[in-house]
Amino acid sequence: MATVYEAVDLRLDRIVALKVMHRHLAEDPDFVARFEREAKSAARLSHPHVVAVYDQGHADGLIYLAMEMVPGCTLRDVMRDYGPLTPEQALVILDPVLEGLAAAHAAGFVHRDIKPENVLLADDGRVKVADFGLARAVSTSNTSATQGLIMGTVAYLSPEQVERGEADERSDLYAAGILLFEMVTGQVPHAGDSPLSVAYAHVNSDVPAPSSIRSTIPPEIDALVVRATRRDANLRYQLASEFLADVRRIRAMLPPPRPFVESHDTVVVDASTAARLAAGQPVAPKPTSPPPAATSHRGRRRKGPWIALVIAMVVLGAGIGGWLLATGKSVPTPNIVGLSTAAAKASLLDVGLTLVITEEQFSEDVPLNLVISSDPAPGDGAREGGAVGAILSKGPERYVIPDVQGLSVTEATTAITSANLVIGSTTEVFDDQVPAAAVASTSPKIGTEVKPGTSVDIAVSKGPKPVTIPQVVGKKNQVVTSALTDLGLLVTTNDKYSEKIAEGLVIAIRPAAGTIAPSGTAVELVVSKGPPPVEVPSLIDLPKNKAISVLKGLGLKPKVLEAAATPLNRVYSQDPTAGTMIPKGSSVIIRII
Repeated sequence: MATVYEAVDLRLDRIVALKVMHRHLAEDPDFVARFEREAKSAARLSHPHVVAVYDQGHADGLIYLAMEMVPGCTLRDVMRDYGPLTPEQALVILDPVLEGLAAAHAAGFVHRDIKPENVLLADDGRVKVADFGLARAVSTSNTSATQGLIMGTVAYLSPEQVERGEADERSDLYAAGILLFEMVTGQVPHAGDSPLSVAYAHVNSDVPAPSSIRSTIPPEIDALVVRATRRDANLRYQLASEFLADVRRIRAMLPPPRPFVESHDTVVVDASTAARLAAGQPVAPKPTSPPPAATSHRGRRRKGPWIALVIAMVVLGAGIGGWLLATGKSVPTPNIVGLSTAAAKASLLDVGLTLVITEEQFSEDVPLNLVISSDPAPGDGAREGGAVGAILSKGPERYVIPDVQGLSVTEATTAITSANLVIGSTTEVFDDQVPAAAVASTSPKIGTEVKPGTSVDIAVSKGPKPVTIPQVVGKKNQVVTSALTDLGLLVTTNDKYSEKIAEGLVIAIRPAAGTIAPSGTAVELVVSKGPPPVEVPSLIDLPKNKAISVLKGLGLKPKVLEAAATPLNRVYSQDPTAGTMIPKGSSVIIRII
């Protein structure tokens, strides 16, 4: 996707590697925008084992990166020319790769394209990881560059990258595991006729143990590869520092690494040369005279001594470098306990030491992201230029009481114990909302953060609490309805005329008073509308006494209006008129003539 030139930065007068992207990429606005964002981010990443990004820009329709110049070769060159590496040699190279990844991940970067081509071996013995951020930029391109990227790196893609296009720190560690597999076996674990078949293998097949390819590979290397390349990302190393800690532990168990020597070329390195190599001083290679003939290896004979020198310096930097440390200057380890990562790095840097986070642990005493302990311990001697391991605090270990309301007791028990908590007592309670036999509540309450092993009591619902239907006949409808609702009963009313019960008072309740019913039961109130209405009869022309008798017989009250003299003694008008419906007991006015 680019051509790289050796160039001179005229402003700062330094040699740089100028990576110029191919013109078709510069014509893709999506790629250009993502490229600029990723370059700016990568420029903030500074670490001895990461290729530095100095500048980014565009000119004459091209976009470029100005990067740290690393004279030397790639890991791919080494494996192509030397074949499989010994486990000791492979771990010497993997160690700084993981250290660079650990620093990048801590700064929020994911590489996404770890492979031998992106591991540079400098002439002075340094190991550097290149091209942080470029894989992410190219993956957004609408050009064929994306297809080329996938075809070139499919051997190192994690299952989640294949399935979902997602990558996180654990994806880089998967690729690093594949890298280790290839270094010690000379081949990648999954091969196929097409990139698709290789991608399918990553998703559906476990990476085999390297010893299944080369029986001389020790089980410790198998363990590193198998754990780093689990298909389930949750089962892999979660942090590069964890992977690095295991690499260093296993390196201590293996024999010291030795320089690479090709069959037709030999590099002779004595102790004094080793010291100069470790100090970064230039040393000319001293190849022995090659045997005659072997024209098919002519190219390799020309390049062999130079690459052998590079690898010798890498190996010696870590292997024989250990001999230098054993006889070098010792400095007291500063007390970094209780410091943040940044403060601990600064404190160690003052005495020429570096920090490696080997583990993260919960702590009740040490706050989050502060150092719990160091190895060597404070005051103990550490070799100048060496590393100090530190255990970092994850803060107090706390777990949230899960939401188990509405679950069965069995389901709730599983959820609570899975949260590193234990089941306490179980009680039964009435609950209007939660069905019987389901968990109604917990103590401490759901959502509370507690220590691991905290006992959680659960209350199991017995369903709604039963209530006794009260005696309400003769009481006001509004008062009765309010009281029954407070008991959790559902009230309906049915109005009915009553000769005995005044309007608005309760005549009856169903179910009957004294009945025990669950909360939520529907009850019906029969409410009086008062006496039934009466039709006013026609009273016109009736004798006075007859009209009075008729009204009284109907339950109405006659109101008689008459003059001093009523010679006919008959009704000549009435109010209300005949046919009007009025409540029983109402008054009817009659006028007598």
